[in-house]
Amino acid sequence: LVAGLTACGCNAILLGVIPTPAVAYLTVYLHADAGVVISASHNPYEHNGIKMFSSEGFKLSDALEARIEELILREGELPVKTHGQIGQVMSGSFAAEYYLDHLASTVENLEPLRVLIDCANGAASTTARYLFGRFPLQAEYLNDKPNGVNINEGCGSTHLEALCAAVKDGGDDLGIAFDGDADRCLLVDEQGGVIDGDKVLAVCGSDMKRRGKLSGGTIVATVMSNLGLHEFCRENGVGLVCTSVGDRNVLEKMNECGYKLGGEQSGHTIFTDYATTGDGQLTALQFLDVLARSGKKASELASVCPQYPQVLLNVAVSHERGVKDAIMASDALSAAIAEEEGKLSGEGRVLVRPSGTEALIRVMVEAKTEQIALLAAENLVNVIKML
Repeated sequence: LVAGLTACGCNAILLGVIPTPAVAYLTVYLHADAGVVISASHNPYEHNGIKMFSSEGFKLSDALEARIEELILREGELPVKTHGQIGQVMSGSFAAEYYLDHLASTVENLEPLRVLIDCANGAASTTARYLFGRFPLQAEYLNDKPNGVNINEGCGSTHLEALCAAVKDGGDDLGIAFDGDADRCLLVDEQGGVIDGDKVLAVCGSDMKRRGKLSGGTIVATVMSNLGLHEFCRENGVGLVCTSVGDRNVLEKMNECGYKLGGEQSGHTIFTDYATTGDGQLTALQFLDVLARSGKKASELASVCPQYPQVLLNVAVSHERGVKDAIMASDALSAAIAEEEGKLSGEGRVLVRPSGTEALIRVMVEAKTEQIALLAAENLVNVIKML
């Protein structure tokens, strides 16, 4: 990648192994034209791909990504430079300190809470100790020894079981789990209960509203957010706007309307006062700040946002172009969805959507009980399989 960039005349600053949101921040801080990350996000290393940020620190638009892909896949050579026009490679190993200074500046001095931090054998392994070590936290670290292939392997935000047990058994105040590139963060309360992205939005959103920092009194989430978040917002006078799935869509709506807080149930939380993208370490600091000032237990804080049982089933479909669209446009599927929604009588919801990256149709149902949700989801799966 660096060879290609320099061959085309670009100068490359090598930042080393650091979180994805650090690259977004440093692209702006160092006045670079773009930021580039090699990452598989929350997936195993075999899924590594390339993420890019604009000079403003934002993810590229779909149209620009498509244009870049077109250039990569077309036949023929790209024009390259020679002699003195070839770009230079520079070390940026010093730059992470600027990013950590910025994150630390977003909160006051934290209380000496006991925290257990799961770095997912990923990028947070290089920064978490230096960041959280700046505060009087009693912090211990798990899965902070990456070897190049163990990233996200049975650990991090997609595998919380071990962290939940360790927090409960160890008497910690909070567990913190990042994904491989540390742009996500999920939390664990002192009882071993999971605090997902919806609950983080509720806790931080209500605190920001109380302090007059929640622009428009509104949170931005996605259609996958639990009904419990809708209920919390309705009962606490907080506006809630839902976008299509994807943190890019959340951020687009936030920028369009000037909102300050948004995110996904999966742990992408965006605080636009401090960042241009989801940032797991920033999210952890913001939650710790609220927790310290509240004087409450994490479980008590998170309990303000109820959680309806949610069942998510995936249906494999043909890879052929247009198959997913045809299924979604089916009258039979529309009728089946309406029928299941009618059975829920307003005490739940149904969401059927095509995966944006795989040959799958995703069926999500929320209901008062898991049994009701599972039955409805299975009925819809059977309909999709017959189409």
